[in-house]
Amino acid sequence: MSMSADAAAITRLEDERFDAMIAGNFDRFAAIAHPDLMYTHSNGVTDSLSSYMDKCRAGFYVYHHIEHPIDKIVVQGDVGLVLGQMNADLTAGGVRKQLANTSVSVWIRHGDVWKLISYQPTPRS
Repeated sequence: MSMSADAAAITRLEDERFDAMIAGNFDRFAAIAHPDLMYTHSNGVTDSLSSYMDKCRAGFYVYHHIEHPIDKIVVQGDVGLVLGQMNADLTAGGVRKQLANTSVSVWIRHGDVWKLISYQPTPRS
């Protein structure tokens, strides 16, 4: 079964956003995100695009390694849902952590490009 052009574009953007975070390329992450981004962390805290970028630029979040296998992408019109995982080695607030999350990313078509508007991880036990 072949992947739709929209699903392929979203897959590439998922790779780009995680690569940008590992590289500390926060401008690239911000360019991929929708201005109204709601980024929820595995501890339940939700950031806006601005507050998340402020924390990343200040070094509160430092991503060392991220694996993000995708289980399924569902595209309905101008909305794309990415169901998968986010397994990460990061430093948050000065504390090194290992995350093992199931996640949902929500992408919306903004003009003629896809933008990340929401991210929600759930810790796996």
